Amino acid sequence: MAECDECGSFENMPYECSRCGGTFCTEHRLPEAHDCPALNAWDGSQGGGALGGGPSAGGPNAGRGPSAGGPTIRRTSSGERSGGILDRLPIDTGATGLRGYYRNNMAFVFLLAMWLTFAVQFLLVGTGEGALHDELFVAHTEHPAAVWTYLTSVFAHGGLGHIAVNSIALYFFGPIVERKLGSKRFSILFLGAGIVASVGSVAAPLLLGEVGGGLGASGAILAILGVLTILNPELRVLLFFAIPMPLWLLTVGFAAFSVFAIGVGGLGAGGIGHVAHLTGLVIGLAYGHHLKEHGMTGPRQLRFGGGPGGPGGGMGGRRRF
Repeated sequence: MAECDECGSFENMPYECSRCGGTFCTEHRLPEAHDCPALNAWDGSQGGGALGGGPSAGGPNAGRGPSAGGPTIRRTSSGERSGGILDRLPIDTGATGLRGYYRNNMAFVFLLAMWLTFAVQFLLVGTGEGALHDELFVAHTEHPAAVWTYLTSVFAHGGLGHIAVNSIALYFFGPIVERKLGSKRFSILFLGAGIVASVGSVAAPLLLGEVGGGLGASGAILAILGVLTILNPELRVLLFFAIPMPLWLLTVGFAAFSVFAIGVGGLGAGGIGHVAHLTGLVIGLAYGHHLKEHGMTGPRQLRFGGGPGGPGGGMGGRRRF
């Protein structure tokens, strides 16, 4: 028995969408019934559905075939149907092959990259290569032209507590947003927001004539939180795993804390990258608003656990639509 990502009901024989990887009940198995990212990518110019659903599927291509202008349907080695515009994108959206393991698992890929980077940081500092560590992983006003640090600093962290907190947040909130956006858009959001947040952590002190910088995935994670807040502000979360509250209150409280800290102690008050945090949060809120305007809704409740599920993030025994 599994829970429907759209309505929260439980289904003995759940459907798993072959494009977004979500789990749905019979009522929400069709792509148009669960805001499938594949539908957002389809502009209708192909004369068929984004998922290539044939007449028996009851999808946008019902009653249409290749001769009627719809995309050609093919089957993968696992017997799964595929077709449509997503198959022309420069990423592997299928459920087979090595890259298929990354579909709906990118949150865990980024999580692994964070810990691998942290291991390299530990090695460099432990062998007395602190200067090399800073040149490789810290976005800072002392070397603003070191453009690679705006990316590497997203995965680097300042200590075990720092990476632990960010890992917990990414583990719990990342997969939920990834299931809604799809792995490609989720990856762009994570990396894009993280890089812009790193640039902001350097640009802001430079503009004020100060010295500063930062490292960490907090800006990217706050962007994820911002998207989720807009899609469902009333989503119930547990602060410190114990205090229940709506997500909007957690987000407002976090933003208010950063604004207050900057006002009292400056950009780097408490050794925290408040500029990066606020930058990532603003990006997430703006993107969430864009998604909501286009009809996307958020999950009705958080669904934790499961971890990476192999090719496509799926789990055996489910029907695939």
